[in-house]
Amino acid sequence: MELLTPLHWKDYELLDCGNFEKLERFGKYILRRPEPQAIWNKRWTEEEWKMHTNASFSQKGAHSGEWRKSNMPDNWFMHYNHGGMKLRFKLALTAFKHVGIFPEQAANWDFIYNSIKALPVEQPRVLNLFAYTGGASLAAKAAGADVVHVDSVRQVVGWAKENMELSSLDNIRWTVEDALKFVKREAKRGKFYHGILLDPPAYGIGAKGERWKLEESLNDMLTDLSSLLHPEHNFFLLNVYSLGLSALVAENLANIHFPKAKNLHTGELYLKSTSGVNLPLGVFARFHSH
Repeated sequence: MELLTPLHWKDYELLDCGNFEKLERFGKYILRRPEPQAIWNKRWTEEEWKMHTNASFSQKGAHSGEWRKSNMPDNWFMHYNHGGMKLRFKLALTAFKHVGIFPEQAANWDFIYNSIKALPVEQPRVLNLFAYTGGASLAAKAAGADVVHVDSVRQVVGWAKENMELSSLDNIRWTVEDALKFVKREAKRGKFYHGILLDPPAYGIGAKGERWKLEESLNDMLTDLSSLLHPEHNFFLLNVYSLGLSALVAENLANIHFPKAKNLHTGELYLKSTSGVNLPLGVFARFHSH
C-alpha cells in the first residue's frame, strides 16, 4: 500500500483543513469548502481563515449549496505543467461545491502520461470513464494517445472540451452517455484499449436517468472492462473517492478482474497542507505492462 500525493503543483495549494472544512488556493483565489474527512481541529485560527478567503461554500441540502464570494470573477484559470504536459483549466464555483478540478488527481495524471510514453505503440487507445472536466483525458492526449472521453453530463463534457482547447490540444473523442452502457456496448463489439481510466462517483445518474451506485455497479463494470483491455500492452487506473472504502477493495477488484496484471500498485491519494496536516482523498489501484 502506498500513500501518494502530487508533487508538481504551482497553481494549487491546500492551506489548512479541519473541523469538516478545507482552505485551498486555486491560482490566485482562496476557497473555503466542506470536507467530510477532515474530522480533526484546524491548525489555523478562524481569523486566519477569514482573512485569506475569497469565497466560501455553505451547504443547503444533501447535494447542493451556495457560495459567498468577494473580489473574484465567475471564471478563472489555472495551469498544471510537468514533463510534456502543459495543461490549462477553466474553473468556476458550482452549486455542488466543486470548481472543475480535483487537484489530488495530478498524481494520476503523471502516471497516465508516463504510462503512455512507455508503451511500444504508436498511438495508444485510451478510454476515460466518468471523465468529468477532462484532466485525465488531457494528460493522455498530451502523451499522444487516441482518447475517448465518456461522461453522462453534457455540460461537463462541454467544459472538458474548453479545457482541451485552452491546453492547445485537439481530437479528443467526446461521448455523452451512461458509462456502464457504453462499456457493455464496446465489449459486445470486441473493441480494445491500451489504457482504461475510471474515477466513478459514489452515486450518479446517467444521460437517460440510469442509476449508478458504486458498491452495486463497479464490479459489474469491471467484468466488461477486463475484456476491453489490450492483453499485452496496457495500463489501468481505478480511482475511488467514497467514504469508508479501503484500498484493499480496489486491490481485490484489480486482482480478480485483471489476474495477469503486472506492476500493480494500490493505496491512498492525499494532499499535504501548508499547515502540516495530510488530507486523505480517495483510494487507487493502477498497473502497467511495461
